[in-house]
Amino acid sequence: MEYYQKNVEETLKDLNTDRETGLSTEEVKKRQERYGINELKKEKKKTLFQMFLDQFKDFLVIILLVAAIISIITGILSHEGLVDGIIIMAIVIINAVLGVTQEQKANNALEALKKMSSPQARVLRDGKLTEVPSTDLTIGDIVHLETGDFVAADMRLLETTNLKIDESALTGESQPVGKDAENVYEEEVVLAERKNLAYMSTLVSYGKAYGVVTDIGMETEIGQIATMLESVEEGKTPLQKTIDEFAKMLGIICIVVSVAVFGIGLIQGKDIFEIFLTAIALAVAAIPEGLTAVITVVLALGMQRMVKRNAIIKNLSTVETLGQATVICSDKTGTLTQNEMTVKKVYGIDNEYDVDGTGYEIKGDILHDGETAEIKGNLEKIALISLLCNDASIENENKVLGDPTEGALIVLAKKAGFKNEAKLKKYPQLNEYSFDSTRKMMTSINKVDGENLVLTKGAPDQLIKKCDRISKNGTVKKITDQDIDDVLKKNEDYTSDAFRVLGFAYKKTDTPDSADEEQDLIFVGLAAMIDPPREEAKVAIDTCKRAGIRVMMITGDHLTTAKAIAKELGIMKEGHMAFSGEETSKMSDEEFEEAILKCDVFARSTPKEKIRIVKVLQKHGEVVAMTGDGVNDSPALKQAEIGVAMGITGTEVSKEASNMILTDDNFASIVNAVEEGRTIYQNIRKFTVYLVSCNLGEIMVILFAMIFAFFMEAWTIIPLLAIHLLWINLMTDSFPAFALGMEEPEPNIMKKKPRDTDEKLLDKQTLLKVFIQGLGLAVAALVSFQLGFIVADQGLPAENIQRQARTMIFVTIVFGELWRSFSARSESKFLHQMNPFSNTFLNYAIFVSMGLLMALVYIPPVADVFRIEALSAIELILAAALGLVPMLAGESTKLFYKPV
Repeated sequence: MEYYQKNVEETLKDLNTDRETGLSTEEVKKRQERYGINELKKEKKKTLFQMFLDQFKDFLVIILLVAAIISIITGILSHEGLVDGIIIMAIVIINAVLGVTQEQKANNALEALKKMSSPQARVLRDGKLTEVPSTDLTIGDIVHLETGDFVAADMRLLETTNLKIDESALTGESQPVGKDAENVYEEEVVLAERKNLAYMSTLVSYGKAYGVVTDIGMETEIGQIATMLESVEEGKTPLQKTIDEFAKMLGIICIVVSVAVFGIGLIQGKDIFEIFLTAIALAVAAIPEGLTAVITVVLALGMQRMVKRNAIIKNLSTVETLGQATVICSDKTGTLTQNEMTVKKVYGIDNEYDVDGTGYEIKGDILHDGETAEIKGNLEKIALISLLCNDASIENENKVLGDPTEGALIVLAKKAGFKNEAKLKKYPQLNEYSFDSTRKMMTSINKVDGENLVLTKGAPDQLIKKCDRISKNGTVKKITDQDIDDVLKKNEDYTSDAFRVLGFAYKKTDTPDSADEEQDLIFVGLAAMIDPPREEAKVAIDTCKRAGIRVMMITGDHLTTAKAIAKELGIMKEGHMAFSGEETSKMSDEEFEEAILKCDVFARSTPKEKIRIVKVLQKHGEVVAMTGDGVNDSPALKQAEIGVAMGITGTEVSKEASNMILTDDNFASIVNAVEEGRTIYQNIRKFTVYLVSCNLGEIMVILFAMIFAFFMEAWTIIPLLAIHLLWINLMTDSFPAFALGMEEPEPNIMKKKPRDTDEKLLDKQTLLKVFIQGLGLAVAALVSFQLGFIVADQGLPAENIQRQARTMIFVTIVFGELWRSFSARSESKFLHQMNPFSNTFLNYAIFVSMGLLMALVYIPPVADVFRIEALSAIELILAAALGLVPMLAGESTKLFYKPV
């Protein structure tokens, strides 16, 4: 039996503690030894060295590492390839350092959870109330709570006085929850409904209480969330998975081709070191060393663009992953709604009124039948009670100090013409009965126009019991059963539409100091309020529908409220359902899975259910973006491919567990991020084809050159060394690739369905394009290599002629890549259909790359390092002209393009 199912006496007996004196100092020490310290524990974290080693587990990195080691060894032994090996090793180490830095910054959610713990607690020990560090609390301690306190442990409440606790960070409940120690539950109830318990790290927003500690540290509800947070393993993003698959494919190609070349080399009787050098060159040729850097920079630029659109991206890959999102699981309060309670309806017994405007801005009118209403009679009384029976205030017309419901009533009163400023000077308060959860009402007695008025607001079903009269048709009459039925029916109608409803009543009194004036009241009407949906959220959800993205509301709020908002926003689909945590807690795993696949709204959710929902969606191949702002959202934020935290209302825990933070807490910003992600992937695809086709061309060059060496006497050297390939892969290709990553999005990018999670970055159609472009590069390069031998001065030493031929093939490949980048700007449009000046980044990149090439060829010390030499004008023109062949090959692939 849980403590919420036990009364106060049973709880105290079970915990062996005394209500009047608390625990003794000696007993506290015994229990601390038995139960431990009241803090959230951390799992042992990896050392920096362990994190560094983890960076070398990727297949792509392993291949580079092996190539670097072999290159350095052969360089030391034969003085060939040492520079190549050092460059490759530097690339590997820099990537590892960046990886460690990223890992160190991540996974700080537990630290944030620890910071949320209350630093001090007032506890009854040895019969005296004393203040101790919250970590010293133990099971059975009697703790005193009052307004402003963080609850320091999980407690069974013993005594409550008008207690309200803000549990939004834990349960998602948008309003402070009224607590009552006298409540006892026979049946099992969800966490958010347990009115006799208080939970660690929640905030006392009103009233005071005594409670007995039932759980501490990792055994508390927030501690269990911390345990779940540690146990959630973050999976790789779709882009990371694609790159990993791609790396393995490249590795296999590299190994197969290297073995083939090694065999050819042995047949040709070449020196073992020369074969090693060739193998290294192939390893370098097979791997697009610049790809990782280009992807990183393009994603980083995407992050910068997203900041301007109110989203802070914490992980680079998240930018692209958003573009693959198929389901967005969104919280309701503040994300889909404005998080500002607003009175929308007023029922004045004789008439019903609509209220214009949203939020706490004093904009809008009170309307009757579409016309501005006259403020008189019951409507005037409701507005007056809203103003005076109210402890809240509004700052700067948008920030409420106090209860949000009372803030909405102040706005109603102002729209009716009343002024909140100096209200007590005009209407002095003579007495007040504060709200409590037993009476469910509040009363203020004020002097209004020389009369003492009792002004009361509260739950309609309770308030009407205190009324013996009703104001109707301009006169006050005795209330009848039919009147009561009419009021309760209207209350029910409003409630079924997810409105929060308050009733209003008043009377005159000659005894304002009395403590018993909440009786014989005159009922004047109802006010219905709601946290209205964001207008931009409606547009964003419509965009999601066109883009093939499912939107699902997961909230800690009540099911009725959630359904009403979901219908208004267009989230609820025909034939789909809405569930609450109470319903699904009794389902089997199979029933739960079937329900979630047809569920658009999930209310009263718990942390475990949120993770369960995400896992079910992921099991069915969905890429999930999960929004949240509370501690209770954190495990699900970490489980989802994209965790989206709220920047304004979000807890530090949720922000640490997420991948992305919205600075405006607005659902529309998520959809903007999806658009950005799709654009990023589109551009990654373009420059990946561009880079990989170059790598394939380089492999073909070396492989074909070795085969042709059987028939061509002059081809006794490797046409390209590892240092040349590194330059092409890292310098020549990278600048245009960066520029391709800056291409504008397609006009219909948000009218396409999300790409399949199994779709490969390089599918069959793309691989064919890669092959054709790579073949074009190889043919042009090998022709240039042969021309290098033909046009060279035959009187030069053989070594110089070989250098000349090597320079020719090097220059042709560089120019080939630069010319081809113009074609790579679009997968479907031909060159003549594109504006050559629209991507200024690309034009600058080509200019810079050409300048670097000229420096390489015509500055002797640099040329010597690269073992090339200066070309004559005719040789340079020939090499550059042959570079047009790969561009033409790229254009030819657009003839059979099929939209992806």
